[in-house]
Amino acid sequence: MPNIDSAKKRVRRTAKRTAINHARKSRIRSITRNVEEALASGDKAAAQSALKAAEPEIMRGVSKGVIHKNTGSRKVSRLAKRVAKLGA
Repeated sequence: MPNIDSAKKRVRRTAKRTAINHARKSRIRSITRNVEEALASGDKAAAQSALKAAEPEIMRGVSKGVIHKNTGSRKVSRLAKRVAKLGA
């Protein structure tokens, strides 16, 4: 347990940031799952709209530092590739 005021504040800030980052990461997972479900159902229109919603959310996670830039790009690329394949 920290005794110094600045260390106490750091614990509070870390807990708050952890909660926010956890929520963001969870949101990214959920929205990615929506695309996966649309792909599994074979509905091209639903998959495209889900991807359109997922891409900015994933990239927002990248800009906020929740996931790495390359990871975000890879996720978007793979989802887009699968959606395109569904249409072909």
